[in-house]
Amino acid sequence: MAAVDSFHLLYREISRSCSSHFEALALIGALYTASKAVVLLRDCCTVVRVHFLPRMLPNRGKLTQRYGEWAVIYGASEPVALAYAEQLAQNGVSIIFITEDGSTVRDAVAFLSQTYGVETSVVTASFSLGQAPVKPLLEALRGKDIGFLVNCVEEISASPKSLLEIPEQGVLDQVNRNVTAATLVARLVLPGMVERGRGAVVNISSGTCCRPLPGRVPLTAFAGYLDHFSRALRFEYSDRGIFVQSLIPLQIASSRDQSSSSREGLFAPSPGIYARHAISTLGVSNRTTGYWPHTLQYGLMRCIPEWIWILASRMFLI
Repeated sequence: MAAVDSFHLLYREISRSCSSHFEALALIGALYTASKAVVLLRDCCTVVRVHFLPRMLPNRGKLTQRYGEWAVIYGASEPVALAYAEQLAQNGVSIIFITEDGSTVRDAVAFLSQTYGVETSVVTASFSLGQAPVKPLLEALRGKDIGFLVNCVEEISASPKSLLEIPEQGVLDQVNRNVTAATLVARLVLPGMVERGRGAVVNISSGTCCRPLPGRVPLTAFAGYLDHFSRALRFEYSDRGIFVQSLIPLQIASSRDQSSSSREGLFAPSPGIYARHAISTLGVSNRTTGYWPHTLQYGLMRCIPEWIWILASRMFLI
């Protein structure tokens, strides 16, 4: 057999000619691995800074001194909004509830006043009536040091429905409650915050704005609006002393929904546990899940391509 036909000789010649390419590929692989390690380290540091350090060092000054003495809570029919209001009340913040039905917050108003000794009031307003709610809202805000505005997207715990299963009037009502009202209330509260040079706007939406889920078309859209609305507000008013935060929680257990998928657990906290974690991130992060296990889930969600996420959702959630 001729030497040129030898496999070992051919392999050595190919290896010699490709050695530089192998070294280049090895260098690229090393740089890629190093970049991923840096990203992982950065994310770990962010989790510690946002979710753990504030809870370990809670004495960052009273909320009333940093932001103001009153809070406006819109969407208080949601358990998570009521729980957030309770956390504010524990810090001595008085509460103004804005709701379409005052009976939904009657017990909460009495509980907060009696337990924490704060002032509370309720403004009944229907945002399907055009500018009719503006006057009573302005009267309620008059002369008060409004330091907090909390907007909460409604129906976070509602059972899934496709868009075609929702009546036309139901769609309009949901848009008014979750988009129109949140924007209008912010428009009414912000002038006082700008004048005083301090305040905090917290928009509680949903993690569905990051990845779509079956039967959640309106919720995904409303959550996405509040999330981007928060970013726009921060762009315009962060230099005026106003802190704007977008909270995008994932699953929160609720007494409204008794299904097995909504049972309380590490990754499905009760509204009270979630609010206790979320308020510790106030002034620390402009956009967060508010709860460290949800942040871990969100990090995993980002690693999954959207087409795989949609396929898995159709297979396991429908």
